[in-house]
Amino acid sequence: QVQLVESGGGLVQAGGSLRLSCVASGIIFSIKTMAWYRQTPGKQRELVATVLLDGTANYVDTVKGRFTISRDNAKNTVYLQMNTLKPEDTAVYYCYTKHRGFDYWGQGTQVTVSS
Repeated sequence: QVQLVESGGGLVQAGGSLRLSCVASGIIFSIKTMAWYRQTPGKQRELVATVLLDGTANYVDTVKGRFTISRDNAKNTVYLQMNTLKPEDTAVYYCYTKHRGFDYWGQGTQVTVSS
């Protein structure tokens, strides 16, 4: 059974930082592309960043230079370091992977950035 469990969200002032973590179980983590998405009420879930098997990262333009996605295969964990946070980064952040043709999501963690 695949499980993704996020942590690290919270309330922070604009300009601050947070680090999200996602621990995966039930999959061979080291062979999976991992991703972070975010969603605000009334909007579609948005892809924020992906990290490939070799650590190559890609980002949506709105977070480039501020967010860093990374992975620790030994710990089955993917991280999202978020710096210089803005109020528009406020959202529920979800960890995601695909396994055997199925999409798997974590439960989400709330990030709120106050101005």
